[in-house]
Amino acid sequence: MRIGELSERTGTPRRLLRYYEEQGLIVADRSANGYRDYDEFFVDRVMQIRGLLDAGLPTRIIRQILPCLDKPRVIHFPDATPEMIATLEHERDRMTERVNCLIRNRDAIAEYLDAVRTDNRPLEPTTAPS
Repeated sequence: MRIGELSERTGTPRRLLRYYEEQGLIVADRSANGYRDYDEFFVDRVMQIRGLLDAGLPTRIIRQILPCLDKPRVIHFPDATPEMIATLEHERDRMTERVNCLIRNRDAIAEYLDAVRTDNRPLEPTTAPS
């Protein structure tokens, strides 16, 4: 698929897709006329990259962990430094904090909705005593 279709299917601007390519996060084949041609695989890959960027990971770390996101999962990092491991642990812990915060917020909204729904229930008709 061409860059426009990948952009449309992932909601990612073409400029960002070109940036991902510059950073080595995705790779496009080139057709005879020079247009980028992406495999279907890159729809999911771009979504994974966007999720990791949204979580706060820098592209240099994302580039290193992308092989871990493929299946089958063969994880091998011959160049994993103690600094990289510490960075990943920190980012994992930060993500866990964000997930916990989101869960608390979701639960608070659910409680609020339950309360609002309970308070706004239509009153049942009462029958007058005979």
